[in-house]
Amino acid sequence: MNIAQLLLAAARANGERPALCLGPAVVATYADLASRAAGLASALRGRFGLQAGDRVGVAMTNTPAYLEVLFGIWWGGLVAVPINARLHAREVAYILASAGARVCFTNEEIESVVGSIAPGRDLEVVSVDSPDHARLVASDGLALQPVAPGSAGWLFYTSGTTGRPKGATLTHRNLMAMLLGYLADITQVTPRSTILHAAPLSHGTGLMALPYVAKAAANVVLESRSLDHDEVLDLLGRYRGVTMYHTPTMLKRLVNHPALATARLENLDTVFYGGSPMYLADLHQAIERLGPRLAQMWAQAETPNTGTVLDKHHHADTTHPRYLERLSSAGVARTGIELRIGDANDDEVAPGELGEILVRGDTVMAGYWDAPEATAETLRNGWLHTGDLGSMDEDGFLTIKDRAKDMIISGGFNIYPREIEEVLQQHPAVLEVSVLGRPHHDLVEEVVACIVARPGMTVTDAELDALCLDNIARFKRPRAYCHLAELPKSYYGKILKRELRETIGAEQQSALAERRQ
Repeated sequence: MNIAQLLLAAARANGERPALCLGPAVVATYADLASRAAGLASALRGRFGLQAGDRVGVAMTNTPAYLEVLFGIWWGGLVAVPINARLHAREVAYILASAGARVCFTNEEIESVVGSIAPGRDLEVVSVDSPDHARLVASDGLALQPVAPGSAGWLFYTSGTTGRPKGATLTHRNLMAMLLGYLADITQVTPRSTILHAAPLSHGTGLMALPYVAKAAANVVLESRSLDHDEVLDLLGRYRGVTMYHTPTMLKRLVNHPALATARLENLDTVFYGGSPMYLADLHQAIERLGPRLAQMWAQAETPNTGTVLDKHHHADTTHPRYLERLSSAGVARTGIELRIGDANDDEVAPGELGEILVRGDTVMAGYWDAPEATAETLRNGWLHTGDLGSMDEDGFLTIKDRAKDMIISGGFNIYPREIEEVLQQHPAVLEVSVLGRPHHDLVEEVVACIVARPGMTVTDAELDALCLDNIARFKRPRAYCHLAELPKSYYGKILKRELRETIGAEQQSALAERRQ
């Protein structure tokens, strides 16, 4: 059940169809893509001596070659380890070491970051913009390698509350189940469909390429590499049947873009959103301006792109007596997914009652890479324990009440406070630190660090900024610091983050009032 079989079948039946596009230009047909993937697989197994099941890092910004590399890895019976291109070099190094990757593909935009960690390591770094990569994909093609359905295909590293990322092991069966669920629940895909990759391919949109490859549809990467809604709206005039993934922040910017009024919306099929809460007022505005083209997803890395869906029909069914309630929900369980709201014993609670969201189905990961204790804790009793709290109504619509632990969602990225706290604690003048999120008009939340200095010592925001930038990705760096005499704690010494949120919220309101004067 090698997931790369999808590409082989697409190339046989629709070899002339556009597979990879950069902006308006076609850079590879399906015949081209299959040939290059087979050549890359041959080089990985031959030149680099990799064996079935070995891991290969993919650390690059969006480029058509991203999908070429993914399918070359799978074609060779290997495991892809996509890495967020915005991570700090130390974070990239940790993931590659954890996965045991001996080869990592990158591109010119972050080649220096990945290259800086290679010296002294058993790691080959290949830039897809180099002549070396061109020679690799031109190698004599390797026959598609057989892979068991339960074999790992993608290690999806997601930050954990311990401060170290964990690799959700997604098998070929997981990926196939995700693909079939997309075709069942989201939209019809044909060889004339298009997916526009406006979000990072290292995340969910990379996985969303699979149903489009299966149906020999076009995968379009923006020439701007990062999100540019001028380019997105221009491309709507060049492609038909366009689907794209947006975080709520991205969607709000799209809806308010001045060029939207003249865009060719008849060519827009679906805007799939998720990753953080969507305010109801913003959603109403999006429906008004985009029409019946919206679908919401709730999922986790551990059940990739497949948890619940609020589909296009639910968004458009304004006559339903519970329309607003449904619009505020995360939708219903996806095809093939069992969803339960569980109590402390994992027993199902009554409709409307609060509990932990539990998931079961063929999309649920095999476990965390090389982390048996974390796997046992998360997958106990046969269910994926998401750590998210929610309730479900009598019709099966899920409403998410709170997020896992104290995770912050900022600009569509998951940020875990503990990871930042551990870095800030390295400063010799920091006695205590607590990191949390506060509402932000554009990012949904921004990171704020509450700092208590050691007696007789001081620490500046600039010093803390420099410490963060030396150790973690820039997007995780606190956007504000709150210097306190002490942190509020419970009788048992637990930091009371609710009181801290009230404190920083009051400071924010005070600062706004001062600016208005």
